Amino acid sequence: MADGAEEQGLGRTDRERAGDGRRSEAVQPVSAGLLAAIVGFASTFALVLQALAAVGATPVQAASGLLALLVVKGGAATVLSLRARMPISLAWSTPGAALLIVTGVPAGGFAGAVGAFLLASALVVAAGLWRPFGRAVAAIPISLAGAMLAGVLLDLCLAPVRAVGALPMLALPVVIAWALAWRVARPYAIPVAVLVTGVIVAFATPLPDAALADFVPRVVPVAPAFSWSAFLGISLPLFIVTMASQNIPGLAVLNSNGYHPPIGPIFVATGFASALAALFGGHMVNLAAITAALCAGPEAGPDRSRRWIAAATAGLAYIALGMTATFAAAFVAASPPLLIQAVAGLALLGSFGAAIQTALAREHERVPAIVTFVTAASGLSFLGIGAAFWGLVAGGAMLGLARVGRRRSAMRG
Repeated sequence: MADGAEEQGLGRTDRERAGDGRRSEAVQPVSAGLLAAIVGFASTFALVLQALAAVGATPVQAASGLLALLVVKGGAATVLSLRARMPISLAWSTPGAALLIVTGVPAGGFAGAVGAFLLASALVVAAGLWRPFGRAVAAIPISLAGAMLAGVLLDLCLAPVRAVGALPMLALPVVIAWALAWRVARPYAIPVAVLVTGVIVAFATPLPDAALADFVPRVVPVAPAFSWSAFLGISLPLFIVTMASQNIPGLAVLNSNGYHPPIGPIFVATGFASALAALFGGHMVNLAAITAALCAGPEAGPDRSRRWIAAATAGLAYIALGMTATFAAAFVAASPPLLIQAVAGLALLGSFGAAIQTALAREHERVPAIVTFVTAASGLSFLGIGAAFWGLVAGGAMLGLARVGRRRSAMRG
């Protein structure tokens, strides 16, 4: 009898353990999705708001753009994940936001920028629908794309150093907090820096009394304007950096975790999502790269067939975070611009390092990549077109000359 009782006790323990395991498997994807959304939002929302302001958006329009991006990428990620039963995570284009900051206000003001966003979205849709165009995009030398991105990011990545020099009492605590958090728990380093910045802003530069008078978030339609200079200076570089530094790495994260979604439909979906966000001031929606690993990897649970729940949860969380868009815009508007740039620069250091590594990986393309990098970083504006485009032109010309020289050498040999 005693042995039987012990066996029943062991049986109950096994069932309890199994129940705990099932609860853990149910909770893990949800917690991973919430973490991905919080990290994705806190890390770069200030960068997005600053980018929209840099191309002419008013604070109300910038808040509208942030809200549109959050709602659109959240809704699209939820739908795509539900339909495909795969963890398809979406994000705004962080490198694209950095590009907008260095580009400045285009012809036509913010309406011209919105027109450029729409054209960049159309290019993404075309890449998904027309395979020859998609292959042509894939044929752009990755070294030049990486060099262009590194050139765009350089000035922002210098902002933390400049901020420490100009505002040591404000910027140094942010940098120290980021460094300590990076040492202990790297995924939380930027959210910690944002939190410290918020505390500093709250005490050093309090929000104006009227800043939150209209706290309810709302979208503001923007009628687009189109120009060749904005297409060449914003649309093309925005499309290239989004594809090279967001969509392609995002697909690589999915593939490395055993997921192989159809590429064309995803590009079409993100292109249309970007166009919808653009109509209300948002710049670009694409596959997530960094936060995608949280939703597609082991952090989202041992059962790969249930990890889509993480991406869908992140999507719903992004929609909820959209309700904070007005407050976020007021926070950024009240902050010293150099301090916000410092936080953005810290967030982009990893992207800058990866872009430099990509640019210099192939020895025979190294000089063209350096030409692309220095031109994109120069701040050159010629014929109303920004430095990112001219960097690609200069680097592409150098690469063409190098290839012609190699062909002639091969023929002589």
